[in-house]
Amino acid sequence: MLTMELSSVYLGFSVAAGIAGNVFAFVLFVSPIPTFKRIIRNKSTEQFSGLPYIYAFLNCLICLWYGSPAVKTGIILVATVNSFGAVFQLIYISIFIAYAEKEIKVRMLGLLLVVLAIFGLIVYVSLRVLDYDGRQTFVGYLSVFSLISMFASPLFIIKLVIKTRSVEFMPFYLSLATFLMSLSFSAYGVFKEDPFLYFPNGIGTILAIVQLALYFYYSSLSKKDLREPLIVRYV
Repeated sequence: MLTMELSSVYLGFSVAAGIAGNVFAFVLFVSPIPTFKRIIRNKSTEQFSGLPYIYAFLNCLICLWYGSPAVKTGIILVATVNSFGAVFQLIYISIFIAYAEKEIKVRMLGLLLVVLAIFGLIVYVSLRVLDYDGRQTFVGYLSVFSLISMFASPLFIIKLVIKTRSVEFMPFYLSLATFLMSLSFSAYGVFKEDPFLYFPNGIGTILAIVQLALYFYYSSLSKKDLREPLIVRYV
């Protein structure tokens, strides 16, 4: 009886962690909306790059496939969050292509086709070449590589913050949402005893903590500078 109760509590925590991860990921998915409102309003992609959305789309497709019952059962919340993510990224890519200059439009369409071809190849190899266990390992390692690459992308922003001693280009709530999402899916992976989930998300959690620590450090420095009296010397 006690074992059943503990199992029920364990399952409850697992589901709660997965749902929390979905909620915080949704915050990240909608964060580019102001950028695309600007693109639509100005009818131009200006200096914005579409590459992050292409890569995010591929990442969502790989992780969606890993979370699907065809690859691994019991982690459906990984599939749900990445299905939403894939839809958002595809919408962003479509808007970007619609308002991009002809040369960029062609390049983005080419990259989108490449992403779909890569994903199709992954699905084919998974289903036709590998057995169930091999499929989990193959897609699991791909998802780990994809997630770590995605979490490592803010390293450029971290470098910029340290160089400029300003948090202008590192929004607090975006860093916080990344931390909470990574932490939630790390916990979900631990509850599911799945290293392909808790390992990359654990790295994401650490990198998000670094971002938050830098934010508080450099924002406090900025406030200190503002409090210092302005001394004007007349000669």
